[in-house]
Amino acid sequence: MSTPSASLYLGLISGTSADGIDAALVRMAQEQEQIPLNPPFSKGEEQRARCELVLGRTYAWDSALRERLIALGQGQDTVSLDAIGSLDVQVALAFAEAAARLLREADVTPAQVRAIGSHGQTVRHRPEAEFPFTWQLGDGNAIAERSGIATVADFRRRDVAAGGHGAPLMPAFHAAMLHSDREDRAVLNLGGIANFTLLPRVGDVRGFDTGPANALLDAWCERHIGHAFDADGTFAASGRVDEALLTRLLDDAWFALPPPKSTGREQFHLEWAQARIGDGAFAPQDVQATLLELTAATVADALLATQPQTRRVLVCGGGVRNPVLLARIAARLPGVAVESTAAYGLDPDFVEAMGFAWLARETLAGRPGNLPSVSGAKGPRVLGVVYPA
Repeated sequence: MSTPSASLYLGLISGTSADGIDAALVRMAQEQEQIPLNPPFSKGEEQRARCELVLGRTYAWDSALRERLIALGQGQDTVSLDAIGSLDVQVALAFAEAAARLLREADVTPAQVRAIGSHGQTVRHRPEAEFPFTWQLGDGNAIAERSGIATVADFRRRDVAAGGHGAPLMPAFHAAMLHSDREDRAVLNLGGIANFTLLPRVGDVRGFDTGPANALLDAWCERHIGHAFDADGTFAASGRVDEALLTRLLDDAWFALPPPKSTGREQFHLEWAQARIGDGAFAPQDVQATLLELTAATVADALLATQPQTRRVLVCGGGVRNPVLLARIAARLPGVAVESTAAYGLDPDFVEAMGFAWLARETLAGRPGNLPSVSGAKGPRVLGVVYPA
């Protein structure tokens, strides 16, 4: 086999919504000068030019496997060790197939790819338990064996072992790609869970989860109109916000916790919402509108509490395609520009997959991938486990 090119990396992730496997083939400079992970990023523009999306695709999960993963993530399903072991391999094989399909579409051979960075599928996230842990399925051994490409996986657990939350992990990548020395910015990822990366002109990068985003919206939409997601936010737009219900939703103590903090589907799931809805005679579209307003409110409140001088919010993740949600966030942040990361050269659908390709490169170079100012870890750590091809 020929020596792999140092410029091509492949990132794989399935997020909290488990709505598909995002795969991104990324081209990066072979010899990249290390840029500090805290501002000022004097060479930020040069850095941006060195990370390019070659091809990004989202591949659907097998429906039965997706249902099992969602049930596990919500804590609804208790399974045997044998079942967990089997799911670990099934997820890995699905990830490996996604990588293979992407390479075929890009007309790239495995030998040309330096490494895969695989996030896996989170099924439990308990960074504040008595014995803290986070768990992502998708055995790196199986991905490396099936793909023939060195694989970096299990990114989150080292940060948790160092006292951190293991999430969010994208702030280092966001900082490298989107920091500005002219204005205070924030990057907002609207996935199943919403999270911020705060990028002040000067000072430490910070990041944290703000609460539910697409996870609740998608689940309610699927239950009541049979669609996997609320296309263009039309279901929510057909309803009205119920202020009393919104107050009950906002009353969860998690929202008042200070950063660092992270969460997942095991915290914010449909049964969580249903418990607050109770037996009230709410029209389904009114609940959808209220769940959307919950996301807008918690996102805006979190930003105003932590970086009120922000001038620009750059949005990525599936929620970027929900104009109703973006409009409500913008309405709650007067004077702040709310726009897609696409305006800055990053496809909003594949920012996270690109980020895990970037983190794989950092791991192989022996550089830390976490930011203690974000996760609360005791210090910088090289993340992930390397599984050779």
